[in-house]
Amino acid sequence: MRLVTFDEGRVGRIEGDEVVELAVGSTREFFERGGGVDETGTVLPLASVRLRAPIQPKKFFHTAGNFAVHHQELQKVNWSHPVHKGIVFFQNVDAIIGPEDDIVYPEGLTKELDYELELAVIIGKSGRWFGPEEAGDYIAGYTVFNDITARDIQRREMQSGVFSFSKGIDTFCPIGPWIVTADEIADPHDLGMELRVNGQVRQSGNTSDMVLGLRDLVAFHSPQGYSAGDIITTGTISGVAAVQPNPFDFYLKPGDVVEAEIQGVGLLRNTVVPWKSAHDTEPYSSSIYTD
Repeated sequence: MRLVTFDEGRVGRIEGDEVVELAVGSTREFFERGGGVDETGTVLPLASVRLRAPIQPKKFFHTAGNFAVHHQELQKVNWSHPVHKGIVFFQNVDAIIGPEDDIVYPEGLTKELDYELELAVIIGKSGRWFGPEEAGDYIAGYTVFNDITARDIQRREMQSGVFSFSKGIDTFCPIGPWIVTADEIADPHDLGMELRVNGQVRQSGNTSDMVLGLRDLVAFHSPQGYSAGDIITTGTISGVAAVQPNPFDFYLKPGDVVEAEIQGVGLLRNTVVPWKSAHDTEPYSSSIYTD
C-alpha cells in the first residue's frame, strides 16, 4: 500500500492513478489503530490532489554515519570529533515539509547548504526495550528523507561533538512522497538510491551498504520508547557536497531542484527558494551562529 496525506490533511491510499480516501484523521492515527480503518467512499484522481508530508510523527530519530562509503568519505572533512556509526539525535518535527514544498534558503545563517538522501523507517506500534529479533514487528513502512544540512553551522556544532541545529532549521526536513508499507518491499537492504540536483546525479548508492541493518537500528533506538508513526532514518550514502574537492560547486542554491529517489519507495522533489520568496523580512541572522 502507498499511504498518503493530501490536500488539507486527508488520508488515503493510492490505487493506480487514483486516491481512495480513508476514514481516519491522520496517517499516525492509521498506525495507532493498526491499519484497521474504513474507506469513506470518496475516490479522487491522483493528479487532482496535493500531496503533503505523509506523516507528522511524535518523534523523529536521526541516525548518522551508517553507510560504509559515506563514513569513509567523512574522514576527508575536518570535523573536530569523529562521526561514529549509530550516532543518534532527534530531528525537529516542525521542520518537516512534503513533496513539492519549498526548501527555504536562510541566507543569513548559512552559505553551505547540503543534501543527504536517506531511507526513513516508519514505526508501526508503540514499544520499548526489545532486540533485533523482535524489531521486524515494529517496521510498518518506508518513505524518502532528504536531510538538508547547513555545513558551516554543523562544523561549529561539531566542536562540541554534537550536531542538531544545522539539520533542524525550518523546511530542512523534506519527507515523502508517501509511505510504502513494509509488505511492498521484498528486501529493504537492497534498494537503489539516487539524488539529483537539476537533473545531475550527486549521490548514488544502495541500502546494502548500511553498516547497521534495519532490525539493529530499530532495536538500538528502542530504549527511548516508540509511539506508532515515529520515524527512524538510516543515514546517507556517499556523494554529499561537503566532501567534494570544490564543495561550493555542489552546495545547494536558490533555484535548484532536488530529486531524492529510492527504488520501490518513491521520488521526493523539492525546490530551493530564497528567503524573500517565503518571508516579508530581511534574512534572519544572529551572531550566536557566527561567533
